[in-house]
Amino acid sequence: MKIDGSHAIKAPRVLLYQLMIDPEILRRCVPGCQSLEVAGDGYYKMTLKTGVGSIKGIFTGWIKLEEMREPEHYKMTVDAKGLAGFLKGEGSIDLTEEGEETLVNYTGETGVGGTIAGVGQRMVHSTAKMFAGQFFTAIEAEAVAIVKAEEGGQYTPPKQGFIRNTIRQIRK
Repeated sequence: MKIDGSHAIKAPRVLLYQLMIDPEILRRCVPGCQSLEVAGDGYYKMTLKTGVGSIKGIFTGWIKLEEMREPEHYKMTVDAKGLAGFLKGEGSIDLTEEGEETLVNYTGETGVGGTIAGVGQRMVHSTAKMFAGQFFTAIEAEAVAIVKAEEGGQYTPPKQGFIRNTIRQIRK
């Protein structure tokens, strides 16, 4: 299944790029991510608690970042398995400066199998789009906190979570 979209984020492109490849930031911002550990050259081991509709589970696997062209592009590959099935995906992220904002364009292919695939492609697709929105909203909250700290404040990582990020999306 193909997924694509774009998000405008009020933050410098260089900062966003760094946030979107930092394992600690990714752990906080990827919806359902319970752990993300560096495993070698661009590889990260992960544990993800997620689901589609009423089918939920814990998935373990890896993320790989490649084709790194700072601060404009990288490719991410995800492969995870759990009792509810499997998740696979590959996508490209491109960042373009537009005034005070950075436009983040993403495109990729995702696939699920097993019990989780039984809920139907339309539901899987809408859930994937929702997760992308949650991720970019969380990244923007991290960027805002860092920019405020650079302006003389103290950096405090923002609290993340489905409800908090949904409210952030609505306010935007």
